[in-house]
Amino acid sequence: MITVYGFSPSGNCHKVRLLLEQLGQEYRWIEVDSSKGETRTPEFLAKNPNGRVPIIELDDGRVLAESNAILCWLAENTPYLPDDAWQRAQALSWMFFEQYSHEPYIAVARFICGWTPLDSPRRADLPRLRERGHQALVVMERHLSARPWFTGDRYGIADIALFAYTCVADHGGIALASYPAVRDWLARVARTPGFVALPDPDATAAALIAQS
Repeated sequence: MITVYGFSPSGNCHKVRLLLEQLGQEYRWIEVDSSKGETRTPEFLAKNPNGRVPIIELDDGRVLAESNAILCWLAENTPYLPDDAWQRAQALSWMFFEQYSHEPYIAVARFICGWTPLDSPRRADLPRLRERGHQALVVMERHLSARPWFTGDRYGIADIALFAYTCVADHGGIALASYPAVRDWLARVARTPGFVALPDPDATAAALIAQS
């Protein structure tokens, strides 16, 4: 049995849930609300000193952190990670892109819009974050204009990694209207077997997003 510690509205956490559901693998989910400081308790920090979700814990006590590392481990020897070394490296390159050039802008813009007060000084960062988020989407659009997936020839973990926050980019004020190939790809992901959607933000976050 795998235990997942995650915050359901988080795209990084949803990556893990989505792959587990699509693998048909049994797991236990423990909700940890990072927006309320629940990842900073001594109990949680004993599992992940970095104080972030998601993490997974195995029955023997082993713990693995970092969403994309978890995806790689879960996908080993499954169709969601290519066997071919070159295709695998290509998939990993997109996962590194997601964590370095995509998530720090699209996900952070979403977090600021939905989980910080309207008078938060962090909101001054939104124009820059949105600009960099659009730069990442331009790169994705170019790739998807010629290919259907990011994980080689078929859907897999690089697609899951990039899907999680792209599908809610508008929550951070980053519209997808100019990216038809990205929108088509999002629709393809949503049609994959076992797909589960990212939960909607709660009422408080939704109200903040609407005012942002």
